[in-house]
Amino acid sequence: MPSDDKRRAPIRPIGETTDTVTLQRVLYKALVCELEDAEDRLAVLEHRVATQERPGAEMLTREEADQLIAGENPIRLWREKRGLKLRGLAGMAGISHSLLAEIEVGTKTGSVETLRKLAHTLKVDLDMLAS
Repeated sequence: MPSDDKRRAPIRPIGETTDTVTLQRVLYKALVCELEDAEDRLAVLEHRVATQERPGAEMLTREEADQLIAGENPIRLWREKRGLKLRGLAGMAGISHSLLAEIEVGTKTGSVETLRKLAHTLKVDLDMLAS
């Protein structure tokens, strides 16, 4: 990621035509980084608006969001967030613990009905369990 000094530096093209602008690579990377940051901020704002429309909706901590980004299974993350053991969640959802284990490690995806049961038991929207 570019330093703050480079982010604030004025953008001076190396060359221009009517159709293109040529920039130093460091400035191009800084612009891409700023765009990604702006997209991330927009996503956060959209999420905040969406959760305000659903009172009581629970947000993830930064660490939990980082875990999901790193590939953690969302069902496992929500199960652990709720303080449930694998067998406990499976029993509450009415599914076998072996199926739940396979879903959490990714060897099975689980039917929509199974995922609905898990979402209901975990008290999250079904889309929160999408991996």
